[in-house]
Amino acid sequence: MPPPVQSAHVPTVSPSRTKRRPLYLIGAVIALAAVAAGYVWWKDPFSSPTSYRLAKIERGPITAVVSATGTLNPVVSIQIGSQVSGQIKELYVDYNSPVKKSQLIARIDPQSFTLRVNQALADVEAARATTLTQRANVTVLQAELARAKVMLGDAEREYSRNQMLHEKNFVSAAVRDKAQATVEGAREQLNAAQAQLAVGRAQVRNAEAVVRQRESQLSQARVDLERTEIRAPVDGIVVKKSVEPGQTVAASLQAPELFVIAQDLREMQVETSIDESEVGRIRMGQEATFTVDSFPGRTFRGKVSQIRKAAQVVQNVVTYIAVIRTSNPDLNLFPGMTANVRVIIETRENVLKVPNAALRFRPVVYTETPAASRSDSSSAEGEEKGKARKGGTSQIERLTKDLQLTPGQRTKVEAILADTRMKIGEARVDEPAERRKQAEHARSESRTRIAEVLNAEQRARYEGVAGGGRARSGYTTSGRVWIPDAETENPKAVSVRIGLTDGTHTELVSGSLQEGADVIVGVAPDAAKSRPSQKGGPRFGF
Repeated sequence: MPPPVQSAHVPTVSPSRTKRRPLYLIGAVIALAAVAAGYVWWKDPFSSPTSYRLAKIERGPITAVVSATGTLNPVVSIQIGSQVSGQIKELYVDYNSPVKKSQLIARIDPQSFTLRVNQALADVEAARATTLTQRANVTVLQAELARAKVMLGDAEREYSRNQMLHEKNFVSAAVRDKAQATVEGAREQLNAAQAQLAVGRAQVRNAEAVVRQRESQLSQARVDLERTEIRAPVDGIVVKKSVEPGQTVAASLQAPELFVIAQDLREMQVETSIDESEVGRIRMGQEATFTVDSFPGRTFRGKVSQIRKAAQVVQNVVTYIAVIRTSNPDLNLFPGMTANVRVIIETRENVLKVPNAALRFRPVVYTETPAASRSDSSSAEGEEKGKARKGGTSQIERLTKDLQLTPGQRTKVEAILADTRMKIGEARVDEPAERRKQAEHARSESRTRIAEVLNAEQRARYEGVAGGGRARSGYTTSGRVWIPDAETENPKAVSVRIGLTDGTHTELVSGSLQEGADVIVGVAPDAAKSRPSQKGGPRFGF
């Protein structure tokens, strides 16, 4: 009998364990791949191509403007008032009524003023009668004076005869003395008559003065009566009416306003408020354009005719009024309309223009990658940014080169710039507008102090910066744009010199870029969502 066959022991493997091992291997492979991908991304964040929005360098005209808002007004606008008080009896004009000079446009009730004229006229007649009476009295007094003179002569002759007879002892001394006394009495009567005549003549002059006074009162009463008729002082159009018939007006300390007459609406002016930071660029005779909401799409033209030096301060904002004259032949423009004004500072034809968005663009991740992994161009940019952060080295270098600063001037300018940066940095204001105001004030002081350091020739070149008027002084400044690089698939920085700007495009004065060249103005929306926004590259969660 053969021995029994013993079965060999075969170890059993659990099916679940057999499936778990490949999962470990797959997880390890995925983790290694993720680490490798993150390392590659950290080393070169532009290894994955990024989409950018591009624009082209164009050639064409560029115009620098100052934008503001203003109000349309007639060139000559006259307020018509009343110099006398009373009740409005009649009105002869209404809104938009054309009037001629001296035309009767309203009447105040003249009844009381007519009575005053009649009373003044009666007073004049009474004064004139009194004058006639006084003149008659003077005539009487003149006759009395003549009689006194005759009596004095007769008394003197009588005294002479008695004196002769007394010498011959024909009359006594008493008779002679009596004749002498008669002479003295006649002489005193003559003096009294002369005095009375002088008084009479004085009374005549007084009566004549009273007549003139009464005549003046009569003239005043007649003038007041004439003033009850309100007449147009100029040719024009009634643009405002403030009274109605039956209304009482009181002219006490100030004449009440009855009408406003615009002399000629075919000539209008825009009174626009220019900010103090821009008013230095405005000059007499500059061309200006403006639009009004009533005529969308239509542009009106004018010229700067006046720059008023009276400052307007509203909530710590200082503005100045610039007057822009314009024609209105078809009378489409009405007084009081709001105008959106653009004052043309300077226009240049056929220049290269770069979009302002290209000058503002900065590749965020690229510029913030550590210097060890930068290309040469990015390292240069990082160094320059570091210099700017350490004290504005690029600005002082540019001023030194453009203005030919001496070593002593450079030291002073560096100190001024450092002090300005300190003032701006120390500004602690929550309101953005007030913070910008303080920063602009600090920069304005800085420009003034720098101008004091320079000589006359340097100061003339610096006026472009000091006045903020790069456009009118021809002053240019440096800028940087980024262009796509097909070889490295990374943006490439290009330094340029820029000049005049219109807010959308800026004049390209010099640089390696030509017409039609592509510049980066932004990141495509899809690419911006996929790119990391934090500094220092991606952060991994494992």
